[in-house]
Amino acid sequence: MLTSICAHIALALGQVQSTPIAAPPQPEIQVLPIAVTQAAAQATVQAAKEPIKLEVKDTAGASANGSASDNNGAERRGFLRTFFKAYVDEFKPADPNAPEEPEAPRRALPSPWSSPPFPGSEYQGYPLLGVPESSTVYPFMKALYATPWGDQIKESRIKFAGWVTTAGTWSNATNSNTPTAYWVAPNSYQLDQLVFRLERYADTVQTDHIDWGFRAIGLYGIDYRYTTAGGWGSDQLLRQNLLNGWDPTEVYFNVYVPGFLGGTDVRVGRWIACPDIETQYSVDNYMGSHSILFTFDTYTQTGVMVTQKINDHWTVQGAIHAGTDMAPWYPGALPTGAFGVRWVSNSNNDAIYAWLNAINNAEFRHFQQYGQPLGHDNFNYAVATWEHKFNENIHTKTEGYYMWQRDAELGGTPSAGPIQPYGGGGGDGTLLPGLSQAYGVLNYTMFAFTKKDYITVRNEWWKDDRGMRSGFAGNYTSHTIGLSHTFNNVLQIRPEIGYYRNWDNPAFDLGTKKGLLLYGFDMTLRF
Repeated sequence: MLTSICAHIALALGQVQSTPIAAPPQPEIQVLPIAVTQAAAQATVQAAKEPIKLEVKDTAGASANGSASDNNGAERRGFLRTFFKAYVDEFKPADPNAPEEPEAPRRALPSPWSSPPFPGSEYQGYPLLGVPESSTVYPFMKALYATPWGDQIKESRIKFAGWVTTAGTWSNATNSNTPTAYWVAPNSYQLDQLVFRLERYADTVQTDHIDWGFRAIGLYGIDYRYTTAGGWGSDQLLRQNLLNGWDPTEVYFNVYVPGFLGGTDVRVGRWIACPDIETQYSVDNYMGSHSILFTFDTYTQTGVMVTQKINDHWTVQGAIHAGTDMAPWYPGALPTGAFGVRWVSNSNNDAIYAWLNAINNAEFRHFQQYGQPLGHDNFNYAVATWEHKFNENIHTKTEGYYMWQRDAELGGTPSAGPIQPYGGGGGDGTLLPGLSQAYGVLNYTMFAFTKKDYITVRNEWWKDDRGMRSGFAGNYTSHTIGLSHTFNNVLQIRPEIGYYRNWDNPAFDLGTKKGLLLYGFDMTLRF
C-alpha cells in the first residue's frame, strides 16, 4: 500500500508546472526507507514507458481511424451502412421509455387526427400555410446526412425520398377491371407506382422573410394511366396505350410571401388538382383502389396558382391553368380559370373545401394528332369536400361534384394506340352532340383501432348521363371496405374488398358485366 502511494506522489511531482510560486512553509521531512524510494522510482519509469493514446479529429469531424461524426458527436457510418441500418432500425421494437418528439411550431389550428395510423393528419387543402413540414426522415436522407456533406444538405432543406407500391388483385373479370381505378389488369400482380421525389418545402410558419420551395416528382408504373396530362410525356398513353409508363406528375416552383394577412403562396408549374379526397399518391390515400367518381375527374393542372391565407379558419385560392390534364403546349390547351375556398370550424371538428376546378367554354377539344382525328376532354366542374371529426380515432369525408361538357366523345379522351385487353386504344370515340353531364357523391369513413391500424368504409353513387367519361351510360354504385396496417415508417400493407355496379348497362370487363367483385391489396416500401 505504501509503495503505491509513493508511486502516485512521484508521478504527481513529475507533472508540476515550472511557474514560479511562493515557497510554502517547509514541513517536517519524513525519511523513507531506501526500499520504498527504489520502488517508487521503478513505478515512475514504468509509467513513462506506457504509450500515450491521442485521438486527433479534423475540422470535418473525422477521427484518425477514418470514421466521421455529426455535430452531436454521433458516429457517421457512411452512406451505405447508414442506409441499410435505417431499415434494420425501423423493424426493431420501439423503446417504450423514449420521450415523444415535441410537436413542431405551427401557425395554424392543431392537426385534427394523428398520422400514423392515418396517411395524413390535416384537413384537405393544398398548400396549407402555417403548417410545418413533416419531421420524418426516411432511409435515403438519413444516409445522405451521414456523409461528409450531411450538414450542408440539412442546411439547404432539399430532400429526396420515394417509395414503391405494388398490388395484387383478384376479380370476376377476365380482361379488364375498368372502369374502376387504378387496378385495371385483373387477377395479376402489378407495379402501381415507383416514385422519386425531390423537393424543398417553403417555411410558411415563420413570418419574417420570403421563402421559396419546389417539387419535382417522377412516377413510373400502371398508375401513370390516370395521372398523365396531355403534353407531359403523354404519347405513352395517347399514342401507344402502354400498360406501364412514366409521368412527371408534379413539377413546380413556389414562393411564400408573409406580411399580408396570414401569408401568400404563388405556385408556377404542374400540381395535383384540388380538392379531391383521392387525388393523392399511394402513400397519401386511405385505400389502394379508388372510387369511380374519382376515376373520371381532374388529376393535375399546369399554370399559376395563388393561395391566400386569411386566418386560421379561412383560405382562398385562384388559378389560371391550361385545362383539365393538359400542358400549355398541348394542342387542346386553352386558358382556364379555377377558384377555391377552405373553411375550418372554430371547434376544429369540421372543414369544407370547395373549388370551381375548371371554367372555360366547356367544349371537347377536337383536333388532328398522330395523323388522325383525335381530341381531349375539356369538361368544367364544381367540386366540394366536407370533413368531420368525431374523435381522434373516427373521422369521415364526403365529396360531391357536377361536371359538364359540350360535343364530347363517348369514353372521353381517346388513345390512338392499339386496343388492349386491359382497355383503351382504338382512336376517336363516338361524338355526343350537345350537353353531357356526370355527377355523384362519395363518402369515406375511417376507424382507427390501434396506433398502426385503421379500417376504411367507402360508399358512392355516380351517374354518367351519356357515357362521356366512362364509355357506358348509367347509374354506378360501389361499396368497399379495407384495412391499413403500418408496420413502421417505411412499410405498409392494405387489403380490401369491394363491389362495383352499373345498374343500367353492362360496363365492367369491357362492357360484358354489370357488376364487378374486386379483392386486392397493395404494399408500399419507402426509401
